[in-house]
Amino acid sequence: MIVFPNCKINLGLQVLRKREDGYHDLRTVFYPVPIHDAFEFLPASDLSLQVSGLDIVGNLEDNLCARAYAILKQRFPELPPIQMHLLKNIPMGAGLGGGSADGAFALKAMNDFFGLGLDRQQMTEMSLSLGSDCPFFIINRPVLAEGRGEKMQPLDLSLAGYFLALIHPGIHVSTKQAFSAIVPSDIDQDLPELLGMLPGEWRNRLVNDFEASVFQAFPEIAEIKEMLYREGALYASMTGSGSAVYGVFSNRPAIPGNKLWKTFLVALK
Repeated sequence: MIVFPNCKINLGLQVLRKREDGYHDLRTVFYPVPIHDAFEFLPASDLSLQVSGLDIVGNLEDNLCARAYAILKQRFPELPPIQMHLLKNIPMGAGLGGGSADGAFALKAMNDFFGLGLDRQQMTEMSLSLGSDCPFFIINRPVLAEGRGEKMQPLDLSLAGYFLALIHPGIHVSTKQAFSAIVPSDIDQDLPELLGMLPGEWRNRLVNDFEASVFQAFPEIAEIKEMLYREGALYASMTGSGSAVYGVFSNRPAIPGNKLWKTFLVALK
């Protein structure tokens, strides 16, 4: 069986407060973007995972696809071994949720293939143990997300007809480092109300709280955002805790080349 995990962008991202459990309460809108990895598996005599495409830092057993299998195996001991292959295309350490998407899509695919009978709520709860972004990819539609990102309210939001330029500058921003430098927001924004405006009205209104500290540490990321505006973006922002930056355009843009960047141009749905 083969599935194609997609990434996401954040439309606005507020860090509201640090919680007693060490996590932060967030408020953001997740929007799915058609940039994909590929995950394939089939029953086998031994459990294995092969990765191609972009290099993944760390042990393969820590990969969220392998961890998704382990979670299911714990609940369903009769689950047979599988041979997994992950083709990695979505940049890591970029705020795009690619690893979270891989884990969530692996859960959904194995549930379907083996007829495990888990409903969406059960898979959402299980996916949270893989990562804070994983529950979104179980739903995989625009949502207002709060808490760690697991409290989700579907939104009637569509950017169909717009183009997205997404640039990964080849910089890995540590999520832990980004959170350590964050200053929680004291502004209570109504993200659904803001997103009811046209994208051209979002500039200086729809804010990612991580930009201030990340741009200070990596000025070249800030420059990419300004470049997107110079090229005619209606709105531009860093996504997540970085380092990828996107611009929303009314027409397909021509983005200047840079050998250090990985650039995607996609039509939004």
